[in-house]
Amino acid sequence: MSTQSIVYRENRSFVRREGRLTPGQQRALDTYWVRYGLLPQEQPFAWDSVFGRTAPRVLEIGFGNGDSLFQMAQHYPAYDFIGIEVHRPGVGHLLLRAAEADLSNLRVFCADAVPLLKTCFADASLARAQIFFPDPWPKKRHHKRRLIQPGFVALMAAKLQRDGLLHIATDWAQYAEHIQATLAASPDFTPLAEHSLAELALERPVTKYEQRGKRLGHAVYDLLYRHC
Repeated sequence: MSTQSIVYRENRSFVRREGRLTPGQQRALDTYWVRYGLLPQEQPFAWDSVFGRTAPRVLEIGFGNGDSLFQMAQHYPAYDFIGIEVHRPGVGHLLLRAAEADLSNLRVFCADAVPLLKTCFADASLARAQIFFPDPWPKKRHHKRRLIQPGFVALMAAKLQRDGLLHIATDWAQYAEHIQATLAASPDFTPLAEHSLAELALERPVTKYEQRGKRLGHAVYDLLYRHC
C-alpha cells in the first residue's frame, strides 16, 4: 500500500504537558542529541546509513521516559530501535541512559509521530512497530484524539514490511475494545493468538504507566497483529 492513497485527518493524540527539564536531562539533550537525535526531513531516511548496518528495525511511538525502550535496545542488540516522543524531559532521560550504556542501535525523534511516518519512513521499512500505553482519552468527546484510528492503522500498514508485527499494549479495557474493533476492520492486519505473543513479541519491560495502572486494578491488554 502506498501512503499516496492514504487520507488521514490528523487529530493530535497528545497534549504537551512538558515538565521542567532537570539539569541532567538538559545536559543530555545538549551533549548527546548529535549522536542519537534525528530531525524531521522531507524524504525517507536511509536507515542502513543511519545505523551503519542492515538490521531489522523496530519503531516505538510514545516512549515516555524511555526506560522500557532503553532496556529493549540493550537486550536486543540484533535490532535497530527508533523512538518517537514529543516530551523533551523523557527524550533527555533516554539519551542520558543510552550514552551511559554506549548504545549504538538506538535513534530518537522529538516530534509528532504521524508527520514523521508520512515523510521520514519509506514504505515497508519497518519490521516491527510498538505502541505501549497510548493515551486512552477516556471521555467520549475525546475519542477522536485516540491514536489508533483507521487512518493511522492504514499508515502503519504501509510502513511495515509484509509479515511485520504491530504490538499495542493498553490498560484501559474500553480502549482495548476500540483497538481490536479498529484492527478487525483493517484488511491489512491479522490478530495473533495469545500464545503467539510470547513466541513472537520482543519481551516488553514493565513501564511506569503500566505499574500505575496495575496499582489502580487495571488489567493489561497486549494486542499483537501481523501485517498481511
